[in-house]
Amino acid sequence: MISCESKREEVREESLEEKADALDSNAEQVRKNAEVAADNAEETADALRNNQSKAAESAADAADRDADAIRDAAEKKADVIEEEADETREQK
Repeated sequence: MISCESKREEVREESLEEKADALDSNAEQVRKNAEVAADNAEETADALRNNQSKAAESAADAADRDADAIRDAAEKKADVIEEEADETREQK
C-alpha cells in the first residue's frame, strides 16, 4: 500500500514539475516574442528618424514608447507565468 502511494506521489510530483517547466517555457516565449515586436518598433522608429521631419520624429518617439510598453507588458506577463510555475513546484 505504501509503495503504491509512493508511486502515485512520484507521478504527481513529476506531473507538477512538467507543468512548471511548461510554464517557464511559456514565459520565455512571451519574452522572446515581445523582444521581436519591440525590436521591430525600434526599427520603425529609426526609419522614421532617418526621414528627418518633425512629424517623423514624433512618430519615432511614439514607436519607441510602444517598444518600451511591449517589453514592460511582456515582462509582467512572463513574471506572472513564472510565479505560477513556482507555485506549481511548491505543490510537490
